[in-house]
Amino acid sequence: MMDLPCIQWQDYVAQKWTVLDPELKEKFTTLLEIDDVFKCSLTLTTQEDLDFVQSISAAYSVQKEAQQGAKCRERGNSSFKIRDFTAAALHYSQLSLCYANRSAALYHLQHYQDSLEDIDRALKHGYPSHLSHKLEDRRAQCLRHLSVDQKGKDNPASKNPTDGGKGTSVGPLSFGICPQAVVGFSPEKGRHLVAAESIAAGEVLLHDRPYSCVLIPGMEEVQGKGGRQDAEGGVEHRRCHRCLTETLSPVPCEGCSYTRYCSTSCQRDAWEEHHQWECSLGADLMVMGVMSQLALRVTLKAGLKNIQMAKEPIRNEHTEPESRDSKPPDPCASHYGDTYRSVFHLQHHLNRHSPCVRFLSAITIATLYLKLSKAGPPPASWDLSRPLQANSHPPDEEGGIGAAWNSELWLMGSVVLRHMLQLRCNAQAIITLQDTGAENSPVQSSREIRIATAMFPTLSLLNHSCCPNTSLAFSTGTHLSADFSESVAEMRSKASGVTVAVRAAKYISPGQEILHCYGPHSRRMATQERQRLLREQYYFLCQCEACTLQQQSEEEDGSEGRQQCSSVGGNPQSGLLCGKCKGSLNRSSEERGKGFICSQASCGHCVALSEVNQRLQEIKQDLKKAVDLMERERPGDSEKPKYEALRLLRRTQSPSALSLAETHPLQGELEDATARAYATMGDWSNAASHLERSAVAIGNQYGKESIELGQQLFKLAQLHFNGGARGPALSVIPMVRKLLCLHCGPQCEELQELQAMEDCLTA
Repeated sequence: MMDLPCIQWQDYVAQKWTVLDPELKEKFTTLLEIDDVFKCSLTLTTQEDLDFVQSISAAYSVQKEAQQGAKCRERGNSSFKIRDFTAAALHYSQLSLCYANRSAALYHLQHYQDSLEDIDRALKHGYPSHLSHKLEDRRAQCLRHLSVDQKGKDNPASKNPTDGGKGTSVGPLSFGICPQAVVGFSPEKGRHLVAAESIAAGEVLLHDRPYSCVLIPGMEEVQGKGGRQDAEGGVEHRRCHRCLTETLSPVPCEGCSYTRYCSTSCQRDAWEEHHQWECSLGADLMVMGVMSQLALRVTLKAGLKNIQMAKEPIRNEHTEPESRDSKPPDPCASHYGDTYRSVFHLQHHLNRHSPCVRFLSAITIATLYLKLSKAGPPPASWDLSRPLQANSHPPDEEGGIGAAWNSELWLMGSVVLRHMLQLRCNAQAIITLQDTGAENSPVQSSREIRIATAMFPTLSLLNHSCCPNTSLAFSTGTHLSADFSESVAEMRSKASGVTVAVRAAKYISPGQEILHCYGPHSRRMATQERQRLLREQYYFLCQCEACTLQQQSEEEDGSEGRQQCSSVGGNPQSGLLCGKCKGSLNRSSEERGKGFICSQASCGHCVALSEVNQRLQEIKQDLKKAVDLMERERPGDSEKPKYEALRLLRRTQSPSALSLAETHPLQGELEDATARAYATMGDWSNAASHLERSAVAIGNQYGKESIELGQQLFKLAQLHFNGGARGPALSVIPMVRKLLCLHCGPQCEELQELQAMEDCLTA
């Protein structure tokens, strides 16, 4: 998991803790303030620690190398020759020749404005003058295409008549909490969000943007495009490292080979905000993990002035004069909008983290502190124009820190540690849907992928429930079309960026708490497993509706858990059927945990647990092989992979001692894959039939009002439409529209496609 430091560093620090003097261990464990923990960790961090980081960071080198740039250009040329222009554009990322070649790939992809920008970059970076006529010819072609496109847009007859002249654009987002909700506080729940009045399903409860975020390196985002994964397919290659906008023409950092941006505007803003200090530490930050980098980035963005303001006691303006000596209000009990103060006062749970976790976090940040102090002068936002508070004394100079860093960087290190500890409970994964099907596939195929970790000031107010009453939808940037002018493109970072919309997934009554799921969901995980994970990471025992009802049910049935539940508090079900009579298989009460027995008294067939596990493993292996065959398929390939995939999927239905019920999640995956195989053959009727069965399992697993069911029904609408099944398509579209509006809002792209299908079918 890239959020945490790499495993070599974790092991190294664990060993350091093991051999630490018992008295020092006792001293460290009993410290109650983050400032004191950081001071102590500084005295325990040695040159040997810095040298070890240096030794393992060599494997994560982000320095620019001319040889590596040439290899990228060669790979781009190879992709260009086979007309894989998307892969070519991703490989062409540096040097004047790469910019020139990438402009050609972008031209063929009809990204004319991006192509023009790369032409300018190539000339700026010293493109050979005797070849510049090629670029000027391409510039003229791009301008001609842009001119034609603009004339088409200016022609009233070319506008979509179903648009009603309104289009699909929306005004600027208003960030914050809706008027129907208020911030509450209690010692048990901390800050939380409560409905002040009735809230209907689908209403937006809040819009938020991260105070800062960090891309997760090494996440393989693109699969199936052209039947294989791109060599440059990680999110760090395809997305802006500041606003996360997806781009085929990234602007690389001039100092390192890792960081890239969607525009020179984002590049400039990131440099001023944090990257001028991160750039030289790129490999070290890889070693120390995403949370360490995000904690540092939040601190650098805040600056000394904001941090000092956040540390000041909160004054109660309504306190009577005679009670001025009373205890000031708890700053953690209030919310301060999307300002840094809201971030600073998130719970850090210092005393709930285990000593080993505290030690790992503290030594990691202390090492980063020392690395930063050796990299150059302090950040400009950390000047001493405002004196430190009386309780913010720097450590002695025995630590070897230069005089210029004693106060500024010490406070910086302490605040970075604060955010590091906060992130263990308050980090938010940014999730997007990524297409996984073959390029130009007539049916959508996608999966969720986590692309970044962020800290949201307002979203962090929401407490957890295993059966939440909200739904989250992330937006990761505005995709500008090719006909936008360069001045508009430069404003991309101001008009785009990461946002999250939280909508009510069901009716919420006045006084009811507004909740979302931290990960463990009642429809995906057994109660005991959910509660174990929540206790380990978030330090609370979940008593939500799902946990309470399921515990009661499990106690009554004498069952330790379940794989699936048909509804909140439903009876444990295995989702398995007897191979003899097709009755449901239940855990044997006589030999609990050792096998299953048919629920039909007239049958009584028993299946050993080992046999069940083996059969499920065989099914999963065949499913994986079939999906791999379909995702590796490329245009022009023979029909053999498709039929081989179908053969593997049919084999999962072969007679055995057990089979899967139609509601079993694995059965849903099998039906989905079978539908996909038939769709690649153009057999829309069979594909739709299998996808309908998959939707049954999805609905049972995630709920009839879930976004997962909405996405599955959207694919079903596509299949019916492609097969010319007018009636079935028109019957499914309203259900899809309802679910997508509920979870994603009326502006999502899928709804526009649904409208186009409906218009075509009713014309």
